[in-house]
Amino acid sequence: MKSKLNPEDANLNYLEEARGKEPGGRETAAPEKPDFKIIGRPTPRVDGRLIVTGHAKFTHDLAFQDMLYGKILRSPHASAEILGMDLGRAKSLPGVYAVLKLNEGRIRYEGEQVAAVAAVDEQTAAEALEEIQVEYKVLPHVVSPEQAMAEGAAQVHDSVNVEKFNDYSRGNIEQGFAEADLTLERTYRTAFEIHHPLETHVSIAKWDDDRLTVWDSTQAVFNTRDGLARMLKIPASKIRVIKDYMGGGFGSKLGANEHTAVAARLARETGRPVKITLSRKENSLCVGNRPSSRITIKGGAKKDGTLTALQMTNYTSGGVGRGDRCSEPLVDVYRCPNVKVEEYTVYINAGGSRPTRAPGHPQGTLAMEGFLDELSNALGLDPLELRRKNYSTRNLGDTENPYSSKGLDQCYEIGAEKIGWARRNKKPGEAPGRKKRGLGVASQIWWGAGTPGTMADVRIHPDGSVEVLCGTQDIGCGTRTFMAVVAAETLGLEPRDITVKIGDTVYPWAPNSGGSQTAPSVAPAVRDAALKAAARLKALAAKKLGVPADDIVLADKKLAARNDPQKSIDFAEAARDLRREAVFHGERSDLPAGFAYNSFGAHFAEVEVDTETGNIRVIKVVAVHEVGRVLNKLTAESQVVGGVTQGLSAGLFEERVLDENNGKILNPNLQAYKVATSMDMPEIVPVFVDTADPRMNNLGNKGLGEPPRIPISAAIANAVYNAIGVHVGEIPMTPDKVLRALRRKEAGS
Repeated sequence: MKSKLNPEDANLNYLEEARGKEPGGRETAAPEKPDFKIIGRPTPRVDGRLIVTGHAKFTHDLAFQDMLYGKILRSPHASAEILGMDLGRAKSLPGVYAVLKLNEGRIRYEGEQVAAVAAVDEQTAAEALEEIQVEYKVLPHVVSPEQAMAEGAAQVHDSVNVEKFNDYSRGNIEQGFAEADLTLERTYRTAFEIHHPLETHVSIAKWDDDRLTVWDSTQAVFNTRDGLARMLKIPASKIRVIKDYMGGGFGSKLGANEHTAVAARLARETGRPVKITLSRKENSLCVGNRPSSRITIKGGAKKDGTLTALQMTNYTSGGVGRGDRCSEPLVDVYRCPNVKVEEYTVYINAGGSRPTRAPGHPQGTLAMEGFLDELSNALGLDPLELRRKNYSTRNLGDTENPYSSKGLDQCYEIGAEKIGWARRNKKPGEAPGRKKRGLGVASQIWWGAGTPGTMADVRIHPDGSVEVLCGTQDIGCGTRTFMAVVAAETLGLEPRDITVKIGDTVYPWAPNSGGSQTAPSVAPAVRDAALKAAARLKALAAKKLGVPADDIVLADKKLAARNDPQKSIDFAEAARDLRREAVFHGERSDLPAGFAYNSFGAHFAEVEVDTETGNIRVIKVVAVHEVGRVLNKLTAESQVVGGVTQGLSAGLFEERVLDENNGKILNPNLQAYKVATSMDMPEIVPVFVDTADPRMNNLGNKGLGEPPRIPISAAIANAVYNAIGVHVGEIPMTPDKVLRALRRKEAGS
């Protein structure tokens, strides 16, 4: 009967099945073990040679004819009022083309923009800034949460400095504590962290009549376009944003920036392209930070480790902006019927926060996972067994929707075996000697479901060449490569046969590259478009080969009959039969209702602590993640290594320091703001529970950007606790803090 099917009906059925649906549109599971030849295997980056040879063009590298250079004058004060400003001398300086006043009123943080110039070169622009005369009235400031919370403190905004922004509860917290055999209360602190991408923020603006083109180092070309439309009060349809390559963002580059709008204003006034490149100090002051936190957790448990109550109070500071919601790890990961959360923002006179790789989760995970280790010790239980005891299969502590998939239990099993969990100190700090070793574990939850409605096009030319187009961004994680892999897999080609075009608002819409959205948004859209292209090519091949379309297989650059490979035509021949350039549009479908969509993971760390110097050496990290189907093993492992590196750096070194007396930043560069180097890195073992999520999308993949950043600081902190017998309770765990913790232990406090 198959041979008598209408080819169009056969194509429709094939398409529906390939898109994870039964004929007629009902959702089905993503195929668990498809015969993939490329997806899931290690594929080198398609643009790797361009990057390592320096031929990839970053926004810093770009220059245009007649381009001017912009610079921004920023406030030297943390809190002040501008009484007057004289721009005359700057305007009269030779080589200066424009001077703008950007602020005439209240200053609330060091680095807030005041004025801007555009000149023939950067030196002239810098000289022009020095010629701008500003009269300030310096006002009282607060640059630490403790200062801001003190009675009679100077107000940052025209309201109170402390503001509740999250109030969550379930069950009965008092009843939960009443049912507990043991209660424990601990406080954990995290410092302000600066994004510090190697490529600082940079924007180039150019007008053609009333149309604006911006080249920006951004994680979000569409967000930048729409934000500029609002800032400049022009239609988004008249703005084009381009981003080719970028040197990191980590969340600080997720939207339109003030300096980008300034570049556009200067370009409009001068009629010439204007480039503004922020300095490392500006990067430290005014383009975001990870908020600090002070998290107190009180918990109750039965003797067997069953959690009965969890109460969390968090004071988080995001400068002049809101702090992070840090409660997700406590609210969701473990089974607990009685939970209460209160979170407060503490405003201070410092630059506003921005999303930083997994906002709120590293802080909340440090606290929750540290608390579980201290609770397990008080109960006389293995920390890993305590986590298993309170394992959940539904979100909100096992009280709401089932997870679409959850492989955290497998992460525990694999990681424990690979780190040698049986070697850990049964009692924290029991090992003799000056240099003590310890093992620690921490769990991870994140979202990473992707954004329905993401679009991609597959364009096949009559000569057989193939393009994939999407307005997404590659922020250094290998987006071009996984797009080429998915398209090549679906069309029976090799990744090098696919030309990927991204990073431009003229291409089909895609969401920000942040929050682990890119792969689970873009890959299913590419898959959808490629499947439509495959169906069309199969229909053409079926007519030539005299077999049903659903019996055609695309592989090895051919379209062949499944049961008779000798019946085949080359891919290029099938493309010629299209007779014209053909575009196939794909979209990422909606998520089925009734499920919680999350990624999971567990990090295991081994450390050595010198109890005389307080120095911590991380020896080994085993990072196990469940993120659905892995698209490219090579870039996935690279993501994990990068996340571990960044989390280790924050856990041991990174901290923005402000002078409480004058409100100024004391470490605005990479000499004074310490980050981990290659000399600090341990052996890192990335492992994946590589199982397709049956409901997530047509590939079954979840996002991987955030997960490896989340648990590592907590795992290291717990390993230090296992080594020395006292939890440091804050990051970064600098030697002085380790020694202070040891003194607390000796004092019995």
